Amino acid sequence: MLRRLLASASAALVVTGLAGCGNTDSWVHSTAAHGWAAQYGDAANSSYTSTAGASALRLTWSRSVKGELGAGAALGEGSYLAVNGQTPGGCSLMVWENDNNGRQRWCTRMVLGGGFASPLFDQFDNLFIGQPGMMQAYPPTQWIRWRQNVIGMPTTARFLGGGQLLVVTHLGQVLVFDSHRGDVTGTPLDLVEGLDPTDSTRGLADCARALAQCPVAAPPAYAAKTQMIIVSLWQPGARASTLVGLQYHPGQTPLLTREWTSDAIADGVLAAPVSSSDGAVVYVTGRDQKLWALNTSDGKVKWSVPLDFLPQTPPSVSPDGRIVVGGGPGTHLVAIKDAGNHADTSWRRNDITPLSSSSQAGTVGYAVVADPPSGLSLLVFDIANGRTLNSYPMPAADGFPVGVSVGLDRRVVVATSAGQLYSFDPA
Repeated sequence: MLRRLLASASAALVVTGLAGCGNTDSWVHSTAAHGWAAQYGDAANSSYTSTAGASALRLTWSRSVKGELGAGAALGEGSYLAVNGQTPGGCSLMVWENDNNGRQRWCTRMVLGGGFASPLFDQFDNLFIGQPGMMQAYPPTQWIRWRQNVIGMPTTARFLGGGQLLVVTHLGQVLVFDSHRGDVTGTPLDLVEGLDPTDSTRGLADCARALAQCPVAAPPAYAAKTQMIIVSLWQPGARASTLVGLQYHPGQTPLLTREWTSDAIADGVLAAPVSSSDGAVVYVTGRDQKLWALNTSDGKVKWSVPLDFLPQTPPSVSPDGRIVVGGGPGTHLVAIKDAGNHADTSWRRNDITPLSSSSQAGTVGYAVVADPPSGLSLLVFDIANGRTLNSYPMPAADGFPVGVSVGLDRRVVVATSAGQLYSFDPA
């Protein structure tokens, strides 16, 4: 009798234990690193981080990739830094230790031509990056984790949640990958028809300058709260580029649906679209020298603001709707507040020419500015009013800036088109 009671009690404990166990796989699902995971910071292209930016910095190290860069540095969960170099020989994809004077951890040679795309770090410091005709993943070492053929050159990849990876190629193929195994989820969506699937380099030379032969020249913006994907698309033969809204349906068939196309910006769009934090609005620079805001639900225009100059880079957007307009030759440092059905200019600095997108880190902003006659400087400014907090010359800087990345450790990394990187520590 006692044995039967003990056996029953043991069985009850086992059943209770099993009933209390759920699926705990979610902790291994890849998500974007909490540093500056890729170009423009996050999947929304916001160029914003909640990390409290340092107003005082010191230049710790600088070094060159011995080639060119077309995108900013990706910063991982810890101290790793990755760049996609376009080098005449040797390594091109490089991973360095940001907290160790840029010491190289590993590097490898890739097929060149896609320098406008940056690597993407997940929270485990795995890397995701494309080359013409292929998407690849690397573990924290240089050995390839998985690779899959695609049509075109993948732009900077984005995480969709649940370990799913969004890839949009320069030829308009849209794919979702299982980031762990590299399997394609659902059916890819083709935004451009009639392309030769074996010619993944078609129009690639136009991408860096966002010209007509490159249908998708910038990374998509993904809004997690609405699961909308916004893509800038220049259809072959069209007069100008448009915006396309795609709805992501996780776990459903079809996985992706094309919801709308907007040609409201008649002169076309330039640089990457940027999603608001609530996913309801997308902001984009028009080639007509205006900043535009459109509803992500239907692509209809909310408002537009004349800028009197043409930014070459996307704006940065904070969760409270503070927009700092993009940079480029002849631009000014301007902040705009989204007020719903219109926008108000918060402040304007006509004495400053930002050459990069501004990166917002809490209440502090960073931008690379023209600083004649010495060349380029990293400007630190107050987001609230544009007031200069500090300015740091970048010795022997050449080319133009391609990104300002802000890490979890508050280090700031600037990259230039001439392949130079400058790493600043909080002072």
